[in-house]
Amino acid sequence: MRDAFLDQLYDIAKEDKRVVLLSDDFGAPSLDKFRADLSGQFVHIGIAEQNMINVAGGLALAGKIVYTYAIAPFVPLRCLEQLKVNLCFKDLHITCVGVGAGFSYELSGPTHHTTEDIAIMNAMPSITVLSCSDSVMAAALAGLTYETPGPKYVRFDREAIPPIYREGDNDFLEGLTVLRESPDLTIIATGIMVNQAFKVAAELAKQGIEVGVVDFFRIKPINEKLLLQVTQQSKRIVTLEEASINGGIGSIVAGFLADNGQALPLKRLGIPDQYYHKYGDREYLRSLCSLDVPSITKTIREWL
Repeated sequence: MRDAFLDQLYDIAKEDKRVVLLSDDFGAPSLDKFRADLSGQFVHIGIAEQNMINVAGGLALAGKIVYTYAIAPFVPLRCLEQLKVNLCFKDLHITCVGVGAGFSYELSGPTHHTTEDIAIMNAMPSITVLSCSDSVMAAALAGLTYETPGPKYVRFDREAIPPIYREGDNDFLEGLTVLRESPDLTIIATGIMVNQAFKVAAELAKQGIEVGVVDFFRIKPINEKLLLQVTQQSKRIVTLEEASINGGIGSIVAGFLADNGQALPLKRLGIPDQYYHKYGDREYLRSLCSLDVPSITKTIREWL
């Protein structure tokens, strides 16, 4: 995701000298090309994420189109006041890219697990929140964020995720994609959990349960018209996210249904209200909070 996005941003920056990329102390091969060829449009900030947002605000006020790049555990939380004051107050054209959503940095422990970012960023007025599900979308989001004014937060996974979309797909203006339809049960997922949703759907199909899958990638602002169509066409909804159950897409969808008078059965699946201090790979961490495929499948089956 990271490389697909930065490679596309590099092409954009070559054509528009207003585009500036700021990076904290974080390396990537795709950054090396940007640094070498577009040195006047690249600033290495160092281990100073709060200052990076302050610098981004100043550059945006001077007419630049700014991108900041850091690991996701540090972008929303460490820089929260700066994001509020220097991006959202002023409604500046700045895109904050955070790599490592959910349990991406599994072995680094709870300090590096990005589980609260959806809830935090959704509470910020004027910001667009994007949760990427594969590298095809990541490449397209470079152009989308370049053309969309105002502050934006883009959350990427650290892993190479199997593609959901086809190469060349670039129409992600709708904010969500219906990938599979079912009149009985629809899983609305975001990020890496879209792939997890397909695996769960395959397991439930063996039990005679047809499941629809929706990729909910623009978390804010919601495409209310399209989301309403999706929820009206299914008898039950499950939300699935590798993020906190408090304030995540489950809460967002639940609030949306309530506001629109839809008394629809809804099951929210996400990370419970706790931190996990045990260490292991990502699948192990998912099993602790019942977000592995067998646990999700069992939970949905019992709920039905």
